[in-house]
Amino acid sequence: MNYLKQNLKQRTAVLFIGITLLGMGLLFQSCDKDDDKDLGARPSITLSTTQVFNSIGNQAITQLTINAPEGLTQINVLKNGVPFESEQISGSPTTYEWEYSYTVDEEIGSTINLTFTAVDTEERSSEPVFFEIRVTAKPIREIAAGNLLGDHIWYADTIYRVNGFVRVGKDELQGDGSFVQEFGTLTIEPGTLIIGDKESKGTLIVQRGSKIFAEGTKDNPIVMTSEAPIGQRLPGDWGGLVLCGRVINNQGPNIELEGGYGGYHGGNVALDDETESSGVVKYVRIEYAGIPINPNEEVNTLTMGSVGKGTVIEYVMASYGLDDAFEWFGGSANGRYLIAYHNLDDDWDVDYGFQGYIQFGLSIRGANLADQSGSNGFEVDNNGQGTDAEPFTAARFANITNIGPKKTRETAINTNFQHAAQLRRNSMLRIYNSFLTGYPDGIYIDDARGNSSAHAINDDLRLRNVILAGVEGWGGNGFGSAYDPDIEGVIEGLPFLDGNGDPYGNHPNAPRGRSLKQDASDVFNVVDWFNIPAYGNKRLAKWQDAGIDPTIFDVVEKPGVLPLPGSMLLNAARWDNVPEASEFEQVPYIGAFGTEDWTDGWAEWLPGIQVYF
Repeated sequence: MNYLKQNLKQRTAVLFIGITLLGMGLLFQSCDKDDDKDLGARPSITLSTTQVFNSIGNQAITQLTINAPEGLTQINVLKNGVPFESEQISGSPTTYEWEYSYTVDEEIGSTINLTFTAVDTEERSSEPVFFEIRVTAKPIREIAAGNLLGDHIWYADTIYRVNGFVRVGKDELQGDGSFVQEFGTLTIEPGTLIIGDKESKGTLIVQRGSKIFAEGTKDNPIVMTSEAPIGQRLPGDWGGLVLCGRVINNQGPNIELEGGYGGYHGGNVALDDETESSGVVKYVRIEYAGIPINPNEEVNTLTMGSVGKGTVIEYVMASYGLDDAFEWFGGSANGRYLIAYHNLDDDWDVDYGFQGYIQFGLSIRGANLADQSGSNGFEVDNNGQGTDAEPFTAARFANITNIGPKKTRETAINTNFQHAAQLRRNSMLRIYNSFLTGYPDGIYIDDARGNSSAHAINDDLRLRNVILAGVEGWGGNGFGSAYDPDIEGVIEGLPFLDGNGDPYGNHPNAPRGRSLKQDASDVFNVVDWFNIPAYGNKRLAKWQDAGIDPTIFDVVEKPGVLPLPGSMLLNAARWDNVPEASEFEQVPYIGAFGTEDWTDGWAEWLPGIQVYF
């Protein structure tokens, strides 16, 4: 066995670290010769850092602090479980400090695990301690929790690791109810990689009045993702991106986002003020976000609180988040070319009087990823209580493709999936020229709190040229509500019941749910309303009738997002019955795509296997 040589000079260490503790204790045998010796006097080692990210050619450094009351004989070092050549030590002080450095020459993506044990003059061994070095393509800069004031630039030749709540600007509530505000600007170069520290709940927050300019390109997008290695990335590995603005909402001027982490939003800026901006988020992928701040209080992948109309949100992909993909809490920010991919909760979550315009959005769900609260494509509220607070939630969505988890009759899906669109709590959402399929329920007009059906009757809640499609052999033109040859007793518009009159249950082949659903009402019939000819809505027996590519449901390197040649979607759009048509690009197709794939070049469908660093 080779040993580290004693260094009587105390040194310090600076380094970048990540984690993976190997259960390697079985590789070490105690050197105790006398079992009667005082085990409390055994040597011990602590490391200044236990994990480091480092690029090829640089030194990974950690400082060993060793306590050996009986004197120190040697330090044993293993590299990936094998004795590693080091230098011998000697001497008898009771406390020792060494700076240990390792020059990285392994290939990108490699992991080097070093294990240290200390042996004293009584031949007693310390417990092993572990130092992991992960080889990265670029050096990593640690960004500590706190406020970024003034102007900051994050460069593409560096990887940035966000620790705790990193805030662009300062917006702190004082004891007297006032706020201390200072402003900052963060510019992120195209191609920059940002990772979030899981242990400290790394989250990037743009405070009110401050700005982020995260403007990637089609060929060089900005990526914000998990710090975990390939095969270990999970939803909720870090916080996500939070934008806080000063536009009015229906809750008040100083509302704190869920979780209580100091994300205040709202103010007195008018909804139509085009100068109010939180910056630019363009060609950005945000992956594995949504870490819980408190139990059942997660950050969304992209959270927008009262964000202004001058903000640019385009070409953003939210993947594998633990909560919602995109959530708007009031404000008026517009958005285009958005992707919600395999997130756990809702894809398009709209609250607190949001009135922006969103066009060209794709959401695709994973069959097993759903939240216990119930997962929907759209989840829309005026507010949590469903009151008449103004401004009403009346956002406009156009050219949305919502692909639910149910591809075939045999596809088993998580029983927490609910609706392609749950329009509830007194909301006035408008959806135009959009395609929805693959959910247990289609459109749900929910009056449990508030009166959304009244808004539908008054044409304040609108669906125009919306196509709902079922699943072949799993219902017909209702999401499980039409006749099935294996089960009797199906009534259009009612829950699916078995022969005993009970809900059929969670069998993966069971038709369950309805294409159109509502709470009990004496004056509103959701089917009649949806079928008003002037509205241009349609229900299809199965999604195949729409001419979509079946691989859009699959986890593959590149799903087929474009409609197939001859698809009815390609030329089915109408704009003559859309009151806000002038605010949209009036394309001829229904759903997010015509003949051009705007996801090419920047979207990533298999982020879990990408070598990012």
